[in-house]
Amino acid sequence: MDQQPRVRCLVCGKVKPGVAQALQVCPACIQQRYEQARPHLEAVHAGSRVEFNLPQSPPRAEGGVPCRLCANECLLAEGERGFCGLRTARNSRLVHLAGTARSGLLHWYRDPLPTNCVAAWVCSGGKQRGKHNLAVFYAACTANCLFCQNWTYRQADPRRDKLTSAADLASKANHSTHCVCFFGGDPSAQMPHALMSAARLSRRGVQVCWETNGMMNSNSMQAACGYSLESGGCIKFDLKAFDEGVHRALTGVSNQRTLQNFERCAQKFESGRETPLVVASTLLVPGYVDAEQVRRIAAFIAAINPDIPYALLAFAPNFYMPDLECTTVEQAQEAEQAARQAGLRRVRIGNRHLLGLGFEV
Repeated sequence: MDQQPRVRCLVCGKVKPGVAQALQVCPACIQQRYEQARPHLEAVHAGSRVEFNLPQSPPRAEGGVPCRLCANECLLAEGERGFCGLRTARNSRLVHLAGTARSGLLHWYRDPLPTNCVAAWVCSGGKQRGKHNLAVFYAACTANCLFCQNWTYRQADPRRDKLTSAADLASKANHSTHCVCFFGGDPSAQMPHALMSAARLSRRGVQVCWETNGMMNSNSMQAACGYSLESGGCIKFDLKAFDEGVHRALTGVSNQRTLQNFERCAQKFESGRETPLVVASTLLVPGYVDAEQVRRIAAFIAAINPDIPYALLAFAPNFYMPDLECTTVEQAQEAEQAARQAGLRRVRIGNRHLLGLGFEV
């Protein structure tokens, strides 16, 4: 029996199963009538940020102080905070509350290898038993995913919490540190800190990896790619959707910079490298990120290089989307088939333990 709640779509007016209560717009209307749904969807994202005291949307103050560290390119009025919460404007200058070489808002831990990393199935780290990954969790993000599995980063505040310098973070590596992974949240919000840390760690022989939405500016992306190339690490891009409307509905932001950065880095991909330079992943949000979205993402990747690994991740209800069911076995298999038919040779279904677990409120 179908236990999913039935929600009336605010656009087409139809009552359907599988419509996220937070969105109140069905997948079909998001794809086909996004502009009509857009004001409501933007209000949903704005409301989801209020309780965490984060800006409701990327600031666009006329004549504001520009921040160009990520694709949001905020324009800040005096005293206003940027979308990530880590920058503000004072005396017509951009002030970094965190995310510089001297101040990272993060926590770190040692994760024994092999880990449950998105790239573990193709990474050399899987052979490094007895060693560990230095996992760096950045407590800020440039997107606003309503299904975020790590949403607790929003509770951090650079004006209150302890900050960590790049030098201090790099000092945590020891003889058993095989690799570092910058994730979060997302490193895109704190790239000056992440790049300085990567430089110090790579000089110590640590393999540098990233797990990111790819929204940082192109210079930062190229620098991140360089550290991974030199150290033997990889960049794991989270390609959440191909369709712009679907991406904005789920994350609150555009995916254009992500696709551009992915393409630039993927041009440097070489088949046969022990750890692939670039790995892509997509979370299979039931109904919203379907086989057609996966097919379009896979075709985009395959046009660059069909050997780029692509992980399809099973969805689990969380954050503002607790009412959707887990990805079913059938949905995952359809997505995998679509990715292979689009031309990719290395496709994997991840988080298999979540497949078909059913619906829970």
